[in-house]
Amino acid sequence: MTAPATKPASDSRPEHQLLPDFCSPPVIFALLVVAALTVTVMWLAPNNGHGWRGYSVGMLFANWLALVIGVALCKLRPLLQRLPSLTPYAGVWSVMVLIVAGGSSLVHWMDAAMQMELLSDSTGDFVLNNTLIAALLGGALLRYFYVLTQWQVRLAAVTRAQVAALQARIRPHFLFNSMNTVAALVRVDPAAAERTVEDLSELFRAALGEHSTQDGTLGEELTLVDRYLAIEQLRLGDRLHVRRELDELPHAFPLPRMLLQPLVENAVRHGVQPLREGGEVILRGWRERDNIIIEIDNPRGGDPAPGGHGHGLDNVRQRVAYRYGPRAHVLASPMGDRFVVRLQLPQE
Repeated sequence: MTAPATKPASDSRPEHQLLPDFCSPPVIFALLVVAALTVTVMWLAPNNGHGWRGYSVGMLFANWLALVIGVALCKLRPLLQRLPSLTPYAGVWSVMVLIVAGGSSLVHWMDAAMQMELLSDSTGDFVLNNTLIAALLGGALLRYFYVLTQWQVRLAAVTRAQVAALQARIRPHFLFNSMNTVAALVRVDPAAAERTVEDLSELFRAALGEHSTQDGTLGEELTLVDRYLAIEQLRLGDRLHVRRELDELPHAFPLPRMLLQPLVENAVRHGVQPLREGGEVILRGWRERDNIIIEIDNPRGGDPAPGGHGHGLDNVRQRVAYRYGPRAHVLASPMGDRFVVRLQLPQE
């Protein structure tokens, strides 16, 4: 089945009012499967007098009704969604029953008018039997959709809470490291420290001022990384070199906020800073089939200190898994005298 549907941020209705997306392929498929199973069970019942011809006609009729119901509910969902309390589901059930009753009447009339003699029951019996079957199966199917929708909403809420917790863990970590940068510059170059404080105010506005767990964009994240590198450039001077190979990346690509900054921070603090001569941090990015590839490449500054390439990297792995699912990968490994972190993010 497709990924769970999340509740829109602007939707203030209670969870029990949410209707499934009747336009989605999984819901349409479920309607078709229920219709096919119903016809098959009835055909396999004892004393059934219909042969393969009756089974084929019944299957065609049931699937036609399922498609009509799916299209009707897809179009009527916005109106039904506005009903109070649990009445949206009652409205959906009523639409299903009425369509089956009307469709049964139409088919019986066409069979008589065209003298095809496919139906042996009277109009009343044919319509009543089909309507009762639709009422029972429709109620059971809607109960399934109701439970599934509640599960999807709760799963989305848990996921949002977990992502928010991961973001909350990154922000103090970033804040404390940045304050240490300012403290170091105050002793060495007060004027540079003052400029850094101004840069940090802009950086914190971008990094800490956004309390929503909604995505930002890759372009915004790269801007945040540039601000951080500008601060570190003041502190490390000629010891820090940065090479950017990012021209192929789509800046509008949706990206969780503060996803790349912790990785770049690790590259500077655990790769360049421990080396007396400094080193070069390389930021690469390109498209590969349906994926966005981003690499952060830094020199190895010896054995990582406790927490080095750990907290930030683990955090990024979890956030990528929550946001992009199993198609996304975060790989980190030494390559000779370099350490490379590679993100593979699927384009949706």
